[in-house]
Amino acid sequence: MDQLRLAVIGVGALGRHHARILSTMDGVKLIAVADPRPEQARAVAESCGCDWTTDFRTLFGRIDAASVVVPTSLHRPVAAELLQRSIPVLVEKPLAPSIEDGQLLVRLAAEHKVALQVGHIERFNPAFQQVAAACGSPRYLRAERFSPYAFRSMDIGAVLDLMIHDIDLTLSLVRSNLVDVQAFGLCLVGGHEDAVQARLTFANGCIADLTANRVCPTFSRFIQVWSSAGCFSADLHQRKVTEFRPGAALLAGELPYELAQQPGANIDALKQQMFERFFSRTQTDASQEDALTAELSSFVTAVRRHTTPVVDGVQGLAALQAAMRILDSVRSHQWDNSAAGRIGPHALQPEAPALRAAA
Repeated sequence: MDQLRLAVIGVGALGRHHARILSTMDGVKLIAVADPRPEQARAVAESCGCDWTTDFRTLFGRIDAASVVVPTSLHRPVAAELLQRSIPVLVEKPLAPSIEDGQLLVRLAAEHKVALQVGHIERFNPAFQQVAAACGSPRYLRAERFSPYAFRSMDIGAVLDLMIHDIDLTLSLVRSNLVDVQAFGLCLVGGHEDAVQARLTFANGCIADLTANRVCPTFSRFIQVWSSAGCFSADLHQRKVTEFRPGAALLAGELPYELAQQPGANIDALKQQMFERFFSRTQTDASQEDALTAELSSFVTAVRRHTTPVVDGVQGLAALQAAMRILDSVRSHQWDNSAAGRIGPHALQPEAPALRAAA
C-alpha cells in the first residue's frame, strides 16, 4: 500500500493529538476522525484537513487501520467491530474495562490475523528505554505516578487510569509470573479509587511497589529499578536518568565497611570516595523524542509489515489482569483488620452534607 489510510475514533483530550500527529506522518493518510460530538469532530477535522463523522461505522471500506481513543467503557464495542472486519487497531490503555472484554479483543485480533496494539505510551519514553537497556533483571522496582485531578477518565479509577502504565512497565522488565498482590486505596473525591498503593511479588523473587494518586497538587512520573547491575532511576516526565553502579574499588573487593575498621582509617576520605571510588554515579538527559509520535509510528510499521506490535494485545491483557488483581485487593482491604470493620476504598471517605441530610 502506498499510503496507509487511518481514522481516529474519539478526538477528545488525547484523541485530537493522535489525529494531529497522524495527519502529518509520512506514508499515512488521515481519512477521517469520528466523534459523537459533531462540533468536536468538525473542529479537529478542519485542523487536520480530513473528513469527520459522528459514526465510525460509516468509515468501513475507507480505512486500513484505526486508532481508538474513546472512553474505556467503549473500548470493547468499538475495537471489536473494527477487528471483526479485519481492521488493525491501536486502542488506548487500558485494553478494556474487564478481563473478559480484553480476552475477546485479543481473540478477535488472532482470529482475523490483524495487529492489536495497546496505548501503553511509556514504553516509548526514551528515559524508560534507557533504564530498560541498562538495568538487567530487576530484583526490586519502585514506581510512582502522581497527577492533579483531571476531571476526565472518570469512568475508571487510579489503577486503570494511572497505575496501569507502571504495571505494564513492571511486567515488561520483570518477565516473571505474578504470584502475590497486596494493595489498598482510597476514594478521595467520589466515584472510583483515587489513590492506591500496591506491592507485587513475582515468581522469580522480584518485588515491585507501585503508587498512584490522581488527586495530587504535584505532577510526578518516576521509576527506580534495583538489580545486580546497580540502581537505575528515571524521571519519566523530565526525561532524566540517574545510574548508580559498583565502582572499580568495590568490584576489586575493597569494602568501605572493612576499610573503616582498619587502624588509622581516614573516615572523612572514605566518605568523599563513596561515589567516586566505590560507586559510580552518572546523570543523563534522555532524548526528548515525542513518545506519542513514536507509539503511532510503531503501530503504522506493524500494520505495514504485518508484524507484532511492540505492545500487543497479549501484553495489554496481562497488564489488565494484574490491574484487576490490584483492584480486588483494594476493594477487600480491611482497614480495621476485621471483616466487620471498614473495608475498601470508600471506607474512609466522609459523607457529603447533602447525602447525610438525605439519609
